[in-house]
Amino acid sequence: MGSSPRKSPSLLHALPGNAMSRATAAIYASILLMGASSTPVLAAGYKVEIARTQYGIPHISGADYGSVGYGQAYAYLEDNLCLIADKVVTVSGERSKYFGAEAKTTVAFSEVANLESDVFFKSYLDLPTLRKSFAKASPDYQNLVRGYVAGYNRFLRDHPVGLRPVGCQGDWVRAVNLDDMLALNEERMVQASGGAWLRQVTAAAPPAVPALAGLAALGFPVEPATFGLGSNGWAFGREVTANKSGILLGNPHFPWATTNRFYELHLTVPGKLDTMGVSIAGAPGISIGFNHDVAWTHTVSTDRHFTVFELTLDPKDPTAYLVDGTSVPMSRKTLSVEVKGEAAPRIRTVFGSNYGAMVVMPQVGVKWSDKVAYALKDANKNNTRSGDTWLNIARAKSAGEIKTIIEQSLGIPWVNTIVADRHGEVLYADITATPNVSEAKAKACAPVSGLGPLAASARIYMLDGARSVCDWDVVAGTPAPGLLPGVSMPSTLRRDYVANSNDSYWLANPRAPITGQPPIVGPSVTTQNLRTRSGLMEIEARLDGSDGLPGKTFDPATVEAMLYRNKNLAADLVLDDLATLCANPAPVVLSAEKTIDVAQACAVLAGWDRRMNLDSVGAHLFIEFWELAQNIPKVWAVEFDPADPVHTPRGLKTDPETGAKIMKALARAVDLLNTNKIALDAPWGQVQFALHGDQRIPVHGGEGSDGVLNAQQSKLIPGVGYVPFHGSSYIQVVTFDAAGPVADAIMTYSQSTDPASAHAADQTALHALKGWVRLPFSASAIAADPTVTRKVLQE
Repeated sequence: MGSSPRKSPSLLHALPGNAMSRATAAIYASILLMGASSTPVLAAGYKVEIARTQYGIPHISGADYGSVGYGQAYAYLEDNLCLIADKVVTVSGERSKYFGAEAKTTVAFSEVANLESDVFFKSYLDLPTLRKSFAKASPDYQNLVRGYVAGYNRFLRDHPVGLRPVGCQGDWVRAVNLDDMLALNEERMVQASGGAWLRQVTAAAPPAVPALAGLAALGFPVEPATFGLGSNGWAFGREVTANKSGILLGNPHFPWATTNRFYELHLTVPGKLDTMGVSIAGAPGISIGFNHDVAWTHTVSTDRHFTVFELTLDPKDPTAYLVDGTSVPMSRKTLSVEVKGEAAPRIRTVFGSNYGAMVVMPQVGVKWSDKVAYALKDANKNNTRSGDTWLNIARAKSAGEIKTIIEQSLGIPWVNTIVADRHGEVLYADITATPNVSEAKAKACAPVSGLGPLAASARIYMLDGARSVCDWDVVAGTPAPGLLPGVSMPSTLRRDYVANSNDSYWLANPRAPITGQPPIVGPSVTTQNLRTRSGLMEIEARLDGSDGLPGKTFDPATVEAMLYRNKNLAADLVLDDLATLCANPAPVVLSAEKTIDVAQACAVLAGWDRRMNLDSVGAHLFIEFWELAQNIPKVWAVEFDPADPVHTPRGLKTDPETGAKIMKALARAVDLLNTNKIALDAPWGQVQFALHGDQRIPVHGGEGSDGVLNAQQSKLIPGVGYVPFHGSSYIQVVTFDAAGPVADAIMTYSQSTDPASAHAADQTALHALKGWVRLPFSASAIAADPTVTRKVLQE
């Protein structure tokens, strides 16, 4: 570029009053939008209408994609300026500069120190390559993104510091450019690959560099399922629906805070695009949603989107490695990180290989010595294909068309895709950017150190980087070399149903299991998580008429009722056996100083309705009990049976040895609740709630690991209670009639993160009542909303 894109906005702001002409302003604006180019191109201009209906949902309409992107950004910043501005600081590698090195932020769903975040983004992002890749995107998507940049910056001009929310009036809030948008997209793409390895990447250094504090405790990255990242996606086809059209349940379980919060919106370019649903901060377009003909959702997949290569180092240089006997020097990048309150920046040199970033995991023996080092190869690095992928999904007319789109682009980064269309066809597809590494290759290319089996226990695939033949296999026609071809990845088009709750492709429909995929895609013929099992049980009970609801077919009301039953499957599987252990319970000795009487706990659990409703008594006691009891070795009475994967394992062993451990788990749960002064017989709605200022809004649902479909993870805050932080977020139930989509939805945490907004808690209060919002999609439905407001923006 001829000028720094990050400093260019000051050119606009430096001119007094209206000294800048429209033509001059347009030239400067076009330079900002270009990012990598040095030749200014005049912007065509933007005009957009933002109509907001009940609960602050924006319906954004413009004559072209640039105008719609412009309006999307403006509307988003009206509700979430502080959130997205903070994320821009993160991907710019400037958190330490503004907030200090030791303060924490969230990247890839995990909390890390600002300095670690800054080093990662400054070293991991490859902006020159991202710019080149973006230049290959469709004109529609490019215009959408460029419009988003212009709309973002227009909002900041319209809202100088004094007009912004209290939380974001500092100098860290700035205008953005195309590079920022590319960085925001890249952060989303690598959340289940490089981003999940952030600490392992930033800790990597040659043996001569002193070890960082806390380095020895650094092991394998956390499995996404371990911290609750997941969702439920169900799609029902014409063979099982009352209206003979498709019905989709989208129930992503995502954070209630941080920049992975969803945002509801509706985008329209007449004759070209008409789609509604949600996006994430800084993501132009719709990520989960529907149009006139199809509805789609996503669940986190089991694919591994990376591999680790063990490098044999050159004996003469620990920053060079051997490939087929030839020494290859590592790349070097010297980083300068400004830190608040420090006179001089912190300097760090990071190294890389042709495979990717260097990583270390000392706790599990993955160290950078004078003989070996390790590198991470990331299938989603520089994945700019995702933008056009989701834009094309939003314009699709059938489930089969979406299957073709994602097969050809391999732009979906790390999620399954579940689709229902108006014709009554449904799709499950685990088609993502995944390394092309067969089971045979993984075995033949095992690292010489012998660390392969240890890594494999965490489903981390480690390959010998000293042999070029051990790199990912390349198949002609894939959009990036070394990816599994989309046509060979697991998918199924059906007319009955498909479902996924973050287990593998295996039981997308248990009537027709899918097998034969390489292990890197995911395991099959293995124990399923309790949400998977609960969902499949509910679906089959509906089909055989044993669920207590009228009929045997699906309609939106029955799907909503199934989700909001708030059943706790773990309780159904084990409480009868716990009752046997609870007959005449003896006090449980936890230590020499502490003995717990569990009689009341036994009585509370015996009377609990085994639901996670607001009036359910005993829910929190079971959550704490099961958190401990499920980890008791061989606790199940009936082990997993591959012939009956939906109903096994089940029951508790009640022999004296296992029974004593189970009762001790119950005693510890009682002790925890007593310590936190939470009554064992308190109704669930009194102890789990969202905080909005002084307001406590009760929240139903519970732990997904308990098999609660309406999953809700909460932190037990001493003296407060259970406060949700992750779980059911945007929920949509969509079907189709002759006029178009019929969609019920709820945003559990509401639209806005601004505490002063009227839409900071309104849908949260509705969610407490198990309420739904019928989303207005047609122009007439939008006009009929008595709360509708309209705003026209032009630039």
